[in-house]
Amino acid sequence: MLRIYSRALVRVGMGKPWYLVKPVSVVASRNLSQQKGLPRLPVPSLQQSLENYLSFLEPILELDELQRATELVEEFQKQGGVGERLQRDLERAASNTDNWMTDKLKIVHHKERSSVVVHFNYGMSLPRGHFKDKQAQTRCAAELIEATLHVKTMIDNDTLPIEYIRGKPLCMEQYKEIMSSCRIPQLKMDSMMFYTRKHITVVHNCQFFVLEVHNSDGTLLTVDQLCVQLERIYNSSLQTDMEPVGILTTENRDNWSKTYMNLIQDETNKASVSTIQSSIFTLCLDGAMPPVSEEMYYSSDCHQILQGGGSQWNSANRWFDKGLQLIIREDGTSGINLCHAVADGSVGVKFCDHIVESLNRKKPQVMQSHMEPLPAPQKLHFNITPEIKKDIEEAKQHMDILARDVDLRYSVFDHFGGKSLKANKLSPNDFVQMAVQLAYYRTHQRFCQSMELVSLRMFRLGRLSFNKLHTPASANFVKAFDDPNKQNSEKVDLLEKSMEAHRLNITNALEGNPSETHLLGLMQQSTEEKIPMPDIFTDPTFLKSFQYRFFATQVTSSRGCQVCNGSYSPGLFEVVFGINDYDIDLYVSSLSAGDSCTESNGVRLMGALHDALLDMRTLLQQTSRPQL
Repeated sequence: MLRIYSRALVRVGMGKPWYLVKPVSVVASRNLSQQKGLPRLPVPSLQQSLENYLSFLEPILELDELQRATELVEEFQKQGGVGERLQRDLERAASNTDNWMTDKLKIVHHKERSSVVVHFNYGMSLPRGHFKDKQAQTRCAAELIEATLHVKTMIDNDTLPIEYIRGKPLCMEQYKEIMSSCRIPQLKMDSMMFYTRKHITVVHNCQFFVLEVHNSDGTLLTVDQLCVQLERIYNSSLQTDMEPVGILTTENRDNWSKTYMNLIQDETNKASVSTIQSSIFTLCLDGAMPPVSEEMYYSSDCHQILQGGGSQWNSANRWFDKGLQLIIREDGTSGINLCHAVADGSVGVKFCDHIVESLNRKKPQVMQSHMEPLPAPQKLHFNITPEIKKDIEEAKQHMDILARDVDLRYSVFDHFGGKSLKANKLSPNDFVQMAVQLAYYRTHQRFCQSMELVSLRMFRLGRLSFNKLHTPASANFVKAFDDPNKQNSEKVDLLEKSMEAHRLNITNALEGNPSETHLLGLMQQSTEEKIPMPDIFTDPTFLKSFQYRFFATQVTSSRGCQVCNGSYSPGLFEVVFGINDYDIDLYVSSLSAGDSCTESNGVRLMGALHDALLDMRTLLQQTSRPQL
C-alpha cells in the first residue's frame, strides 16, 4: 500500500509530473516573516473526501464494483467506526506538526527502492548554448557555477523573491534544501543529509575532483579563476579508462545500499564519497554526443540531462544522489538534474529560471590588486575491489536497459497558444487537460485513470497533492466528442462542464482539501498505529483507483527552460506542457518495456494530442468561438 502512496505523491509514476500554478506576482524582499505566517495544512473533512472518492470512481468502475465501493465507504464512515478513529488521530497528529502530509511523504519517498534515475529525479534544460569546443565549455561552466552560487547567496540571505498564488505567499523552504544536500543509500529506507561545507565537486571522464569556490578571504572565485581551475581538472582527467564509480548511483536502492556499505569500508573510498555528498552541488562536464537532427535535438538533450544516455556515454559521469547536479556538454547542451526528495517541479523550474536570470544579470566589475595563487583541485580516489567492480558492471547493464527503454518526445504545437484561449474566456490549462484526455481516449479506445500534481505551497512546508483528471464530466466529454449522433452545441456544453469540474477540483486541492491524498494519509495512519487495515483500503476497487495510465501537468518557464521528465512504469505516460502566448510546448515520456507493450508509443500519443487540440478548436469555431 505504501507503494501506491509513493506512486501517487512522490513522482507517481513522476511521481514526476507536477502541477505549476503560475504565480501572479513575485516580490523581491526578505521572506522569513512571510514564512512564519503561512497556515498549517488542514485535515480535510472525512465525509467530503469519501464523497469525492466515489465521484472519481464512477467513470472507471463497473456497476457492481461501484456498488461494492459504496458499501465499503458506508462501513468505513459509520459513526464510532474505524474511519472516525483514524480521522481523529490524524487531526491530532496534524496539530503537532507543521505539515502532516509532508511528514508522511518524506517517509514514503525514502522507502522507495527503485532507481532514482528517470523514475524520481527530474531535470531542467537551460536555453541552448552555441559553443562547440572544450574552451568554450569551460567558460560556460564557470559562468554557470558563478550564477548558481549567486542564487545560493540569495537563498542563504533570505532575499530570494517571494512567490505568490492568488495573492497568497508560497512556502519557500524547498529552495533551502536543493543545494548542499544528498540522499544516502540505506537498506529498506534511505535518509537525506544536509551539509555546510563550502566546496563543489566536479566530475569529468567519470573522475571526481574537489573544487573550493572561495578565496582565502571568503569571497567567491571569479569566473576567470573558475576557468583556471576547470582547465586544471580537464588536464588531470584525460584518461577514459577509469572505473566509473558514479554509475553505482543509478542502481535500485537496495543494490546500491549494499554496494555502498561495502564501498565505504575502505577509508579512502569513505573520504571520497563523503566529499561528494557534502559538496554544494556536483558539476558534470560531459563529452560530446553524436549529432542529431534539429527536430530531435531537444529529445536528445532531455535524455542527457535526465539519465546521461547510458554507460557508454554520460550516465557514469554523475552522482545521482546529489540534491543538485549541473550538467554541461561540449556541444552547448546544459541543464540541471534535481533530486525530487528535496524540491518539487514547480520549485525546480523557478530555481532554473533564477539561474538563467543570474547568468544574464549585469555583473559588477571586480577590482583585484592581485590574483592570489589557487591550490590545484584535488582528485578523489577510489580503491575498487573485484566485488565492487562486479557491482559496477551490473549497474552498467541495468542502466543501459533503462536508457534504451525510456522514450522522450518533444514537440511545439504552433497553431495557437494561451492568448487566443484567454481571449475566448477559456482557461488554457483546463483546455489542454481535456485535449490530453481526448488524445488518450482516441489512442487507446478507453477512458482511464489520470492525474496531475498540485502544489500545496500556500501552506507551511507544503509539497504536493494530486488532482484526478478523470471525472464523470470529462468522461462524458471525451466519449461524446467523436460521436456523430451528438450535436456540436452539446459537445461544447460537455467541454465547458468538464473544464469547470477540473477547475473546481484544482481549487479544492489548492485550498488544502485533497481528497485522495487524505485517504492515503488515513491509510498510512492505520499502518503507523498497527491496527488492521480497513477493508476500504484493501479492496480491488481502491487499488484500481490508483492504476493511472497518464499524468498531465503544466510547467511553464519564464526564461526558456524546459522540463526533462521520465516515467515510472511501462504503459504509463507522462505528459508535460508549457502554455506560451502563441504556441504550446508538448512533452511526452514513457517506458517501452520491449516490443510487446503497444501502450508506450509516445509518438502516437503526441500526434493524437496535436489532432485533439486542432479538433477542439474547430469544434469551438463551428459554434460560438470564432476568434480561435
